[in-house]
Amino acid sequence: MIFKTISRITPQKQVTGPISARTVRFDVFVRDEEQRTFVVEMQVADKHNLSFRLRYYQQQIDFDILNVGDDYSKLAQYPTYVIMFCDFDYFGRGWSKYQFENRCVVDPKLKLGDQRQITIFNAKAGQFHGNMKLKGFLKLMGNQIDTDDQLVKQVRAEMKRIREDPIRRHSFMKYELDLMDARREGKGEGAVEALINSGFSDQQIANKLTNMYSMSHDEALKLIQKVR
Repeated sequence: MIFKTISRITPQKQVTGPISARTVRFDVFVRDEEQRTFVVEMQVADKHNLSFRLRYYQQQIDFDILNVGDDYSKLAQYPTYVIMFCDFDYFGRGWSKYQFENRCVVDPKLKLGDQRQITIFNAKAGQFHGNMKLKGFLKLMGNQIDTDDQLVKQVRAEMKRIREDPIRRHSFMKYELDLMDARREGKGEGAVEALINSGFSDQQIANKLTNMYSMSHDEALKLIQKVR
């Protein structure tokens, strides 16, 4: 997918739907010259609700497009893409990228055609298949640095500039502290209990715990047995 011109880019864009609805703030909101809308988000803690979060995100994007009196067909002119970078493997398949769109259950070749697509990148992937241009960036999320990767060089240069700017450095330090808190959030018996109640097997729960935290497979199994 290639951008010719970006007509609109908004960091930390807040979208507000009906008064009683939950407000969403997107990390990055982009619209290009073809009216394609891209929302880019990063998630560092597995709160076990990613699928439903993404469902709500798609709805909120449409709130930004469809105005009172507009026909639903207007949405056909605004394809939407939600791109999520995760510091955990939500689906536990080990893939570097998961991509979804609405298709028929009986015949997967039949697409709903609602112009919506969701892509989830997994920074914990064991293998990177195909021409994965974001491989270096995903590894950087896990503090593995590929010094030959051009994107990694650009990201690290920007991080250096932020750290050297007194005002931006304060925001960056707060972000790192929030990141540490998010990674710790849910660790322990409460998270295991929620996964058990959701129907995950012991093996699936153990895989999620080892992906999310500094925990061995044996430690994860002991914690699961303790909760059960």
